[in-house]
Amino acid sequence: MSDNITVAGVSVDTRHWIDGERVASAGTFTDHSPIDGTVLGEIARGGPAEAQAAVAAARDAFPGWAATPRAERARILHAVADGVEKRIEELAIVETTDNGALLRSHRRGVMPRVAHNFRFFADWLLRLDHEDFETRGHTNHVSWDPAGPCVLITPWNAPLMLATWKVAPALAAGDTVVLKPAEWSPLTASLLADIAAEAGLPAGVLNVVQGYGSEIGDALTSHPDVRRISFTGSVPTARRIAESAAANLTPLSLELGGKSPLLVFADADLDLAVDLAVEQYDNAGQVCLAATRLLVEEPVAEEFTRRFVEKATALRQGDPRDEDTDIGPTIHPRQLEKIDGFVRRAVAVGARAVIGGRRGDGQYYAPTLLTDVAQDSEIVQEEVFGPVLTLQTFTGEDEAVRLANDTRFGLAATVATGDRERAERVSARLVAGTVWVNCFFVRDLQAPFGGSRQSGVGREGGTWSFDFYCDLKNTVTAPKGWDHNHG
Repeated sequence: MSDNITVAGVSVDTRHWIDGERVASAGTFTDHSPIDGTVLGEIARGGPAEAQAAVAAARDAFPGWAATPRAERARILHAVADGVEKRIEELAIVETTDNGALLRSHRRGVMPRVAHNFRFFADWLLRLDHEDFETRGHTNHVSWDPAGPCVLITPWNAPLMLATWKVAPALAAGDTVVLKPAEWSPLTASLLADIAAEAGLPAGVLNVVQGYGSEIGDALTSHPDVRRISFTGSVPTARRIAESAAANLTPLSLELGGKSPLLVFADADLDLAVDLAVEQYDNAGQVCLAATRLLVEEPVAEEFTRRFVEKATALRQGDPRDEDTDIGPTIHPRQLEKIDGFVRRAVAVGARAVIGGRRGDGQYYAPTLLTDVAQDSEIVQEEVFGPVLTLQTFTGEDEAVRLANDTRFGLAATVATGDRERAERVSARLVAGTVWVNCFFVRDLQAPFGGSRQSGVGREGGTWSFDFYCDLKNTVTAPKGWDHNHG
């Protein structure tokens, strides 16, 4: 196979990146664009051999990178950010072609955020210190020691941004990385390897291996030299990773699925609430944080629904490269089948499609709103990961909170209300890693991010990321016992 493919005029190497070199595999897998099904190219398909080589490279590179002074690590991460900023247009068009998300979003928001991820953790590293404290005259000094090689497994819905949420803090912490991108959207991870090498990241510090699920994943997550595993994806895959990591007691950070609620109270600004609800169709609903369960207080439910339908039906669905497009395609035929199956089963047991409820051409699914759904139904309880919302009503705070918390997930929640005290009361009772009040998807990297219940284990962001990617050490020093002859 050819080592390089051209995507929208951008050359992308299809081989793995291991120990500072491009490495081919005997097998390949085909990468398609969800926009129109076009074959983008054949991608190196790794397995146990490539996993072993990548972990070995990370292990061998670790002592040198861990010993690199903080200021130098930060300088290199800023150089990576510089490289990302120089190639924003290339990264944007490649990722849009590969995963179908809006080009305008990649240009204006996602790729600049990728650069910010590196800058933020580089800067945070330089001020990462606890003050020493005393215990009966003894001095306690807490330090963050680099943990070792990390395996980072990332999803397809925001490939580069979600990868760099993990890669940046791991590298800043002094760890080395084996990044395994999702097989449905692998291309920008390959470009990241080029950018990191150009920025001066030493060989073996960042490795990128491609492949299908367990073919390569099991060898990575069960490897005894791996010191941390971070995964974003589905609950079933997380269970498999946890089982694989258990033999070595490898610490895990898991950011998993969600079935998040949007609670709309009668005192809310309805225009704002409708805007928040329609925003949940972003990226064709393929967002783990999406508030897919609309819970609306009965007195305003009819008017809310009318305004929602008016705004949602005005959304333009089509080619994500078009500046006027609001919703692009679903990522893969299998995902489209999954979404359609959820909706068909829901309608079969009594749900009503107020809008949508049908496929479009190709891999497009119409924005859908389902009403007349039971709280214990599949469509309310399970993550669809597509442009499908449900609407239920409630009669007061207690019922709103009960419905909001009545799933096995707890990733996020959104509250729309004009009453500050109500916002505080309700937010305190919601089971969620993040609660947004009268806003959505405001994500500051200083804040902890993660889920409760089956939405995840651990937190990312700010010092929480370093707590995970480091081994925290407390050194306790006695006030006496020194040999003064040696200074």
